[in-house]
Amino acid sequence: MTAQLPPAPTLRLANGVEIPQLGLGTWPMDDAQCAVAVTAAIEMGYRLIDTAENYGNEAGVGEGVRNASVPRSEVFITTKFNRKWHSAAGVREACEASLKRLGTDYIDLFLIHWPNPDQDRYVEAYEALTTLLAEGKLRGIGVSNFKPAHLRKLFEAGFVPHLNQIQLDPYRQRRDIVAIHQAKGIVTETWSPIDRNGPMLHDPVIAGIAKAHGKTVPQIVLRWHVQSGYVTTPKSADPRRQAENLDIFGFALSAAEMAALHALDNPAAPVLNADEFGH
Repeated sequence: MTAQLPPAPTLRLANGVEIPQLGLGTWPMDDAQCAVAVTAAIEMGYRLIDTAENYGNEAGVGEGVRNASVPRSEVFITTKFNRKWHSAAGVREACEASLKRLGTDYIDLFLIHWPNPDQDRYVEAYEALTTLLAEGKLRGIGVSNFKPAHLRKLFEAGFVPHLNQIQLDPYRQRRDIVAIHQAKGIVTETWSPIDRNGPMLHDPVIAGIAKAHGKTVPQIVLRWHVQSGYVTTPKSADPRRQAENLDIFGFALSAAEMAALHALDNPAAPVLNADEFGH
């Protein structure tokens, strides 16, 4: 059995709700895998679990949370809804469906998964989120994969999301979006933080920093995420790797090491284009 680690520190959303800085991503696990992995992660010290309607594993996440010894109130569940629900009635229906699949009576953070600008209904969808937030069904609301133009359209309508979850890592630092987040008080959450199976795992700069700290390359990359002020949710069903991913709060990167990692930004690195991709 893996020893329990201290839970991750938290960041504060604009409405005062605290979100853990590091959590468990669950894509592409199925319900059965999720139930086991989520329970193991919570017992280990994880307090943030990230899922989505499109992952098809919300029921497994809910089962994993219920099977853990930690009260539901201490676990932060994020989920996201698909494009077909981008309307006032649709968002409410999506919320009720996610609540049922999760087996809980509230969602800690509910996100528009992709802006889908071709149908141009994400402003209406976000307005519906604010209604559900006021009703207490949600504790926090936000978006995922929104680019600057999508965010500006929300701002023009009078809405500022609590959080935007985007593809971001040391090779893809998305500085234009992060600058907007910082100016507006939006928390940045990163997905695919380690770029699994990508060249980052073999980067000599990161490997050198890892060797200096006696840590793995993924641990250095995850430490860069949290030390940069982001929330991140690496996926793993392996208890050993789950523990490794969470064990990044007992050391810090120096200013020089952070600068070396910031220098890895590559504007040519591929990023999923939210103007063209979405579900």
